[in-house]
Amino acid sequence: MVKPHSHKADYVMLAYFAILVFFGLIMLTSASAPLAYNKFADKYFFVRRQLLFGFLPGLALFFFLVKFYYRRLAALAGVIFVVSLLAVALVFVPGIGTTLGTGARSWILFAGQSMQPAEFLKLGLIIFFAYYLSRKGGELLDWQKGFLSAVALAALPLGLVVLQPDIGTALVLFAIFFGMLFAAGANLWHLLALFGVGLAGFVFMILAAPYRAARLLTFLQPQLDQLGLGYHINQAYLAIGSGGIFGRGLWGSVRKYEFLPEVSADSIFAVIAEETGFIFSAAFLLLLVLICFRTLKIAKTAPDGFGRLLAVGITIWFIVQSFINIAAMVGLAPLTGLPLPFVSHGGTALAFAMAAVGILVNISKYTDMKRET
Repeated sequence: MVKPHSHKADYVMLAYFAILVFFGLIMLTSASAPLAYNKFADKYFFVRRQLLFGFLPGLALFFFLVKFYYRRLAALAGVIFVVSLLAVALVFVPGIGTTLGTGARSWILFAGQSMQPAEFLKLGLIIFFAYYLSRKGGELLDWQKGFLSAVALAALPLGLVVLQPDIGTALVLFAIFFGMLFAAGANLWHLLALFGVGLAGFVFMILAAPYRAARLLTFLQPQLDQLGLGYHINQAYLAIGSGGIFGRGLWGSVRKYEFLPEVSADSIFAVIAEETGFIFSAAFLLLLVLICFRTLKIAKTAPDGFGRLLAVGITIWFIVQSFINIAAMVGLAPLTGLPLPFVSHGGTALAFAMAAVGILVNISKYTDMKRET
């Protein structure tokens, strides 16, 4: 394998992600302090775990993948995909898989620590389909030989996640796969058919489970049961609304004191809005937009199809999951339980997100400079 000529990495993109990680740790420290103190008598419990089991492993993976030539991942794509599938399958093994009280069997316990293998699966799916779709080329336009074979392979990870059941993660995986198919040049009519099937599938899963249908009803009319099904979203509204223009100030949130559920996880944006206000919340959203444009620029100027699809898949992962999380907090989407990437508590999520950033930085070192202008 001959490496193309390398140049400086995209330090602007790296700076954006560094700001996001640093801001995430600050906000997690503030948001989780009351819950951590009440449960563990240590207000820094959750942020310590985030640093020890998320940031530090993520930093190691980041530096490794910055140096590890990204094209070598193509040779390992099949192995990575299979290992990620096996890791997710472990959640169904008695004594290893657990729900952690969420109702979804999405975690595994290892050496006394919990891990969410679906975070590994997101990156594994991106690496595998970047390799698979870049190899397919024009065959992808063929309904049976190209398109359906790719869909059949994607059904494996989607099926495992749906069985947990973790509909939010399944939605993110579907969005990643769909976006990568589009970027790979799949037929538009085939994509529309897949979108229709996917939409029908999600509607069926909602209707098949009463609690999901209740979540949808709460999303449509959150005022109907403010102390029951609508409690979570109404507390989020109160937190965001009370932040005003400039916020209550860091550590100043009222709703994080046992009012707002999942305050260190999927509800953390509500705390951000309450403490920093509309202006800084808007700046946070702008940062996500800048990251999106910068990573898509890397995809556009990547020297090969594999690198381009890698960058596209990672971008979709971060942006779609961030949008779903924030949209749920402001009433634009139903609650899904998805964490906010780089911000919410979750060591596995942060570690693999930082690993993905390492891959993006590596690709940026080999982009076509002539196409960047």
